[in-house]
Amino acid sequence: MLRCSFVLLLGIILLSGCDQKRVPVSLDRKNVDLVKQGELVYNANCARCHGANLAGQPNWRARKPDGKLPAPPHDASGHTWHHPNAVLLSIVRDGLVPPNAPEGYQSDMPAFKKTLTEAQIVAVLSFIQSRWPDDIWQYRTENRI
Repeated sequence: MLRCSFVLLLGIILLSGCDQKRVPVSLDRKNVDLVKQGELVYNANCARCHGANLAGQPNWRARKPDGKLPAPPHDASGHTWHHPNAVLLSIVRDGLVPPNAPEGYQSDMPAFKKTLTEAQIVAVLSFIQSRWPDDIWQYRTENRI
């Protein structure tokens, strides 16, 4: 009974966001126009922390004095490419909160759901993915990421 109540509550929470228009998850690293749009949005909203060349902040694996991690790179040297598209969309839209991070996780990564449209988030991620080399795409394909 408790499990059914939890599932029902989760469904209500998920459906409560349905009044917002969502575009299908259709990242496309080969769509030149989408990638160009994503680069503009990235430069305006993401490059300040993640770098104009997707290199992230220095020492991104070492915690800062406040306990937070620096912004990671989004190029092949980082871990962004390890995540499925749905997770990447959720992190950009909702920030590093559960289920994208452990409860209470502290991060400087903002949620962009009030700043960017879903289409802009798709464009940004398409831009980022357009910079990943073929070996990453082979890995993602082989591992169904």
